Amino acid sequence: MPRLLVITSTTRPGRVGTAVADWVLGLAREHGGFEVELADLAEIGLPFLDEPDHPSEGAYIHAHTRAWSKTVEAADAFLILAAEYNRGITAPLKNALDSLYAEWAAKPVGFVSYGMSSAGLRAVEMITQVAVALGMTPLPDIVTLPLREVQDADGRLIPGERRERGVHALLEELRRYSEALGQLRKPAAA
Repeated sequence: MPRLLVITSTTRPGRVGTAVADWVLGLAREHGGFEVELADLAEIGLPFLDEPDHPSEGAYIHAHTRAWSKTVEAADAFLILAAEYNRGITAPLKNALDSLYAEWAAKPVGFVSYGMSSAGLRAVEMITQVAVALGMTPLPDIVTLPLREVQDADGRLIPGERRERGVHALLEELRRYSEALGQLRKPAAA
């Protein structure tokens, strides 16, 4: 069974990202097409680019980078929970992406974005550029969560059935792309 790595993009205490992650993880497990793992960047706590060699060398000296490399390498697909901060990508997510190189290649990436005015779409635009540079295949359909619409007065997440169906469709596309791109990740015959 392919492995899906769901990546949170926020680390701030009291973040909405935890509720988004819980919701998406539940749907991913319900989908059943993946072995699902969460990469919570707040828990992982990667230091900012502290490896002496360029990530494309893969010569990691720090245990935290080797562990992150192993986690990303084991994944067949990624689902990034993309929060938008100040019209862009969060620093912890950019750091997590830039810390590695080859581990991301030839794998699909989907997005569930959230935020206020653009529901995270501007962050996804920025992440997509980085994903392409790392050799990932970004999927075109994005599930957006405009926070003013999907939170109740107490701050609880209420995404609704339409968005739930959107996540299920996104998961199915990730599964299909993962299968197809898996051929590219196989070693070339000698």
